[in-house]
Order: sequence, then C-alpha cells, then structure tokens
Amino acid sequence: MTGPPAAGKSSWIRAHAKPADVVIDLDLIALAMAGPGADHHAHGDVLLRVVHRARQAAIREAEQHLDQVDVYLIHTMPQAKARARYKRLGARIVVVDPGEQIVRQRVRDMRQPGMEAVVTRWYRDHRKGGSRPVTRQASRSW
Repeated sequence: MTGPPAAGKSSWIRAHAKPADVVIDLDLIALAMAGPGADHHAHGDVLLRVVHRARQAAIREAEQHLDQVDVYLIHTMPQAKARARYKRLGARIVVVDPGEQIVRQRVRDMRQPGMEAVVTRWYRDHRKGGSRPVTRQASRSW
C-alpha cells in the first residue's frame, strides 16, 4: 500500500484484510511500542528508530510466509530499490490517493503541521514516477 499521508491506506487495509493476514503499518507499530496516551501519528526520533528496525524485521519475516498468508505493507514513499524488491516478491502495489486537495484538507484537520511537507514531497515524487501504481484506488469508494 502506498499513497500520501491521510489518503486512507489503513482504512483500505481494514476494509480488505482478513483476520489471519499480516499487516505491517508503521503507525500501528509505533502506537504499540509507545507509552500510554501517545499520539497516533506524532512519533519521537528514538521511537521512530526502534519502530523502523522492528518494521524491517517484520517485513523480512513476513516475506518467508507469503505462500501461507496475505501480507499488507504500508510504505508511503518506497524508493526504486524497495519497489524492485516488492516486484520480485510478486507484490501488487495499490496506490490510495483520493486527490491532493482532499489529502491536504485531511492533513490540516487530523495531522500535525509537519505532515504537509510529506504530502508535498509525495505528490512531487509521484509525478516523477515514484510509487507507480499497479492499481490506482481512490479511498473511501470501495
């Protein structure tokens, strides 16, 4: 799963994944590893370092079980190397993008101000060919 922040990637997964599937979502991992009352999307530097390492370990382990379960991985801005790796593994890349105007409004309403720069970068990179979709899916229209 790829798409800009606040596009609906997690919601798409909740609508499609089955209970036995594996879901690797950085925000959910961070929330599980953070102290009580932590913000769902604002993570400190130390927590992020720990979470990124846990996420990489989860991805490596999940790759060993692709013949047994479906794995949903949220990767907002995968670089070419990661996209090539996912392609070798037979992944179907789904881009959830309800449109830049909707995403920017959601970020203003629900996320911290620093996420607007991530949205700008995602759309810039996407227009240059990054995170190319196999399937383009507008969120909330399933």
